Formats: sequence, C-alpha cells, structure tokens
Amino acid sequence: MKQKIIRILIIVVVVAGVIFVTQRNTRGQYIKLAGLTQGTSYHITYQSRRGRNLQRQIDSLLTDFDRSLSIYLPTSVVSKINRNESDVEADEKLITVLNKAFEVNETTGGAFDITVAPLVNAWGFGFTSASSTDSATIDSLMQFVGMDKIRLNGTKIEKADPRVMLDFNAIAQGYSVDVVSAYLRKLGIKHYMVEIGGEVSTLGHNDKGNIWRIGIDKPLEGNMIPGSDLQAILQLNRKSLATSGNYRKFYEKDGLKYSHTVNPVTGYPVMSNLLSVTVVADDCMTADAYATSFMVMGLEKAKVFLEKHKFLDAYLIYSDEKGQFRVYFTGGFSRYLAEQLQ
Repeated sequence: MKQKIIRILIIVVVVAGVIFVTQRNTRGQYIKLAGLTQGTSYHITYQSRRGRNLQRQIDSLLTDFDRSLSIYLPTSVVSKINRNESDVEADEKLITVLNKAFEVNETTGGAFDITVAPLVNAWGFGFTSASSTDSATIDSLMQFVGMDKIRLNGTKIEKADPRVMLDFNAIAQGYSVDVVSAYLRKLGIKHYMVEIGGEVSTLGHNDKGNIWRIGIDKPLEGNMIPGSDLQAILQLNRKSLATSGNYRKFYEKDGLKYSHTVNPVTGYPVMSNLLSVTVVADDCMTADAYATSFMVMGLEKAKVFLEKHKFLDAYLIYSDEKGQFRVYFTGGFSRYLAEQLQ
C-alpha cells in the first residue's frame, strides 16, 4: 500500500464528494470532474464538443474496477482469491495487471512483488491489522512471498501455499488511470488529463491550448497537501506518470520510523535516503509499478537500472549526508521539465 504524492497544479476542491465544472473557449468545452475512489480522490478534465458529462459513466467504470482489484472490498475478485474460494476466476482486469506484475518482477530482479501482502499486513500498511514484527514473525512470513509461488492457469490463480496473498496496490491505481483514459479515447476525446490518487495520464492540451502541466511535490515531512509546495513542474502529452515516496505514510515504533514501502526481498520496510521517485512511461500501470520498484531498490540501484533500461524516464529526489535535497533524473526526463523549483 502506498501514498501517492503528485497532483495537478490546479485541483478542483471536492465538496460533498463530487463537483462538475465546465469551461468554454474557442477550442470547445472543457469539462472537469472530481470524486472519490479507491480511498482517494480523482480529478479528470477533458474536452467535449457537445458538453457531455461523463461523471456517471466514469464512476461506474471505477466501481467495476474495484470489484476486480480492490483488496479492501470483501466481494472483489482479488479478495476472493486471497480467501482461496474455489469457484473464483480471474477476470480480464486482474489478468492484465497480473501479467504486468510478472513482467516487472522479472525485470527488476524481484524488487516488485504483488505477493508481499502478508508482510505489508504485518507492518500495518495492508488490509488487516498490524501483527508482531519481530524477526521470527517476518522470517515465517517470507515463505509465502515470491512471484514463483503463484501462476495463472487459464483464468485460475494457482498458489504454492493457500497462505499466499496478493496485493495490487502498487500497480492497480496506475492501471485504473489507463482504464479511464482508454474509455475517453474510445469516445473520440483527444484532449484530457486523468488523475487518480496522484497517478496521471494526459493527451493533447488543456483549455488554454497548452500542454498539460503537472506538479511534483517536495518530499517534505508534513507536506500533506498536494500542490502546496512543489519541487518541479512538468509538461506532459501522450504520456503517463506515477510517483512513489516514503515521507507521507509511515509509522513510528520504539523511536524508529517505518516506511510504508516493504522490501519483498528482505521482508522489512525500506530505509534509505531516496525520498520520492517520479516515473514517466507510455502507460500509467507501468509507471506505477516501476516507481514502487525504485523505492525498494534505493538510489544507487535505481540509477544503475535506469541507465540500462532506456524505455523509462525518472526523476529521483534524495537527501545527501547533510540532509539537503538532491535530484537525479534521466537524460530523457529533461524533455518534460518545464521548471525546477528550489
């Protein structure tokens, strides 16, 4: 489970859950939707020549999405799989995310792993209450972690042990952005910005005729209001973006702060000087998965990975030995940077 830390620069204030705003200019009518989903908020802006309000359709899409992949919904497909119900079959959404999870797991050498659920739950960041986190408990849970312990046989998820559980939180939110974006394109919409829980996908231009501008928050402890203190501003078109960080969601125990990102290789929360990672990719599901992977890897391993895998661009914020913010970004990322704010 992870806290998302990036928002559009101008966010529609959500009152009573949902608002609907329209703007008109020479490029047509731009419609802004906002609402709640997946325990977070969404903000969607799109151009509609006919001024069509798609709030109901998008809410329906997101509700259907939760029925497949939400670990917090007891009746979802993944929840039934985690309970080992014999008659449950994976649907198209779950199969899509699972195949991407296998791909990223292999590419990252195990840094990304959706079977980390027992560990995430034990550390208090999952869908059950926290349990004991002594070394013996963690060691015992590690036997249920590993992508080699599950396989897809047709539409059935087969587990090596019934205590293996799946947690799609590090990838599903990005995929939900892709699902909504695909729906808008299917309707012929050529200008949109879709943001769900900080994950973003864009196409075309905003209502002023400019490329969409997206803000990256400074990873300051206590910076809980997205967009209030920005590190950089990006220009994004035909790309998707996801950010993962460790400064908004953590807990303290015995004087130590534990990050919500759990390393599936060690079984313990990540402790490093890497504060946040923003990844730009062709689709948001991929960006989401790799943003989490880089937080698990840490700064140096993430930099090495990015040098070898040019299909991704990333912006890493870390602290130096004096506690000052430092930035590393790939060469390709510079094409998206509109401003760096220090």
